[in-house]
Amino acid sequence: MSVTLLDQPPPTLHRNLGPYRRADHAGLPNEPRCELIYGHFYLSPSPVPLHQYLALRLGRLLDDVAERTGGLALVAPMDVHLAPHSVVQPDLLYVSPNRGQIVQAWIEGAPDLAVEILSPSTASRDQVHKLNLYAEAGVAEYWIVDPAGRHIAFLVSDGTAFTVHPPESGRWRSPVVPEVELDIDGFWAAVERKFGPLSDR
Repeated sequence: MSVTLLDQPPPTLHRNLGPYRRADHAGLPNEPRCELIYGHFYLSPSPVPLHQYLALRLGRLLDDVAERTGGLALVAPMDVHLAPHSVVQPDLLYVSPNRGQIVQAWIEGAPDLAVEILSPSTASRDQVHKLNLYAEAGVAEYWIVDPAGRHIAFLVSDGTAFTVHPPESGRWRSPVVPEVELDIDGFWAAVERKFGPLSDR
């Protein structure tokens, strides 16, 4: 099968679905990694060390919660089938124990929580296209982690769209998964102990 692989999506949402569907995605080789978003294929480049460190720390947090609650935390690459036209690989995801039926050979439906860690090559995809897709598909909570700005945007769905919820007193307590609590200042302090302050990068 011959397909068109894109590095970058356009800065605004596609008005029309692309030509590819889930069956086309299933027919691709495992490498290079790519996602299917609104019928278009996008390459996923290899992550840098900072990205992977952030994923590791947040993955530990979510896995600790999963161990206590019976939920499931997973890290990329893991195909999440959100629609016939969209198969994505969030950097991290969490599925609550009462929604375990979506965990099959892949994730068949929207996780309770999805986390994307921005990179220069994926920022537009994560902040525009995936944000819209996750809202449409029913993801209840979405974190957008900005390593360069040392910032996390916490978005919570109202059933149709996401709204930004600012954390209180430097801590985030998830309204979707109440067991998830993140000390934001402590998180970024740990990052800077490993990678240095933002001004050094």
